[in-house]
Amino acid sequence: MRRPLRAIAAAGLLAAGTIVAVALGGNASADTQICDQFGSTVIGNKYVVQNNRWGTTATQCINATATGFSITRQDGVSPTNGAPVSYPSIFAGCHYTNCSPGTNMPIQVKSISSAPASISWNYVSGATYDAAYDIWLDPTPKKDGVNQMEIMIWMNRQGTIQPIGSPVGNTTLAGRSWEVWRGSNGQNNVISYVASSPIPSMSFDALEFINDTRNRGAITNDWYLTSIQAGFEPWQGGVGLAVTSFSQDVRTGGTNPSPTPSPTTSPTGNPTPSPTTSTPPPAGTACTVKYTPTSVWNNGYTVDVAITNKGSSTINGWNLTYNLPAGQQVTNSWSATVTQSGSAVSARNVDYNGTLAPGASTTFGYQGTLSGAFTAPSAFALNGVNCAKV
Repeated sequence: MRRPLRAIAAAGLLAAGTIVAVALGGNASADTQICDQFGSTVIGNKYVVQNNRWGTTATQCINATATGFSITRQDGVSPTNGAPVSYPSIFAGCHYTNCSPGTNMPIQVKSISSAPASISWNYVSGATYDAAYDIWLDPTPKKDGVNQMEIMIWMNRQGTIQPIGSPVGNTTLAGRSWEVWRGSNGQNNVISYVASSPIPSMSFDALEFINDTRNRGAITNDWYLTSIQAGFEPWQGGVGLAVTSFSQDVRTGGTNPSPTPSPTTSPTGNPTPSPTTSTPPPAGTACTVKYTPTSVWNNGYTVDVAITNKGSSTINGWNLTYNLPAGQQVTNSWSATVTQSGSAVSARNVDYNGTLAPGASTTFGYQGTLSGAFTAPSAFALNGVNCAKV
């Protein structure tokens, strides 16, 4: 599912808009209704509540309270195979030049010692939406415009909607199990952590999710955390949805090390333990490759690549090679080190997915630029052995 930028052209639209009850950046001392497309207000002299109706011209209103907000009107409707209509939310940090009071963001990941968070939600029935905790990061200390990396923590979803991209495995963070999705909306990369059942409230360290994203190769410790947000993405309905309480700090005073990534689990449940050696597979080892485009737009694309060891011997360390069709260039990757010379591509395992037992699979993905129509590679080889394309 592709999704356009949530607050595209927000700065210009804010200047032209009319905000109900408060001015942008005002401090709400009592409940405050906001119906302007990108209207916002400050609560608790620490957080910003924003309407952020970016995907529809239909009316949406929210009520900012002393501790959060609720949706009081939401007339927009969007098909579930497309983008949501808005992202009303509360945030700390900087979003399109709108920075919360006293924030220390943007801040480099390596400077963060912890990021204690607490959230409570009110859910409703009969609507189609997700309740998402959003974490935004960028290679630069950016205070304006779109960031390159979005982490979405889906604590609830109702209706036939799904995150951007495709599932790449499962993980345990903050004492809970999450299904992990990965992809791009054409504007930025997205990693989503999806809860198996609705979470009405949660206290956790947001740094756990940032570190897991880093361990997947999507960011580095030199990247900057720019904002942390909590809110709803409605496709249809949503009146009564509320963030009843929100607390987010970003603490420094130490260094954030780069630990060795722990083993992950593939979407099929097969473990992919950390490798102990880097020996190539025996000659004749069979393999299959499934090459799946997850998003294609006019000048770019994202793909997921699944490798399965079909032989009888364990593979310790792998290198998948193939040629990209003309007009395609890899720009960034995850769960593999992907390099390109001319049309030739080499995708090598990272330290946590290099061992493939007989019958085991692993996945990686990447984003690329595109000139002309998208086509997939026609042939693949794993450690020099031809693989069947499935």
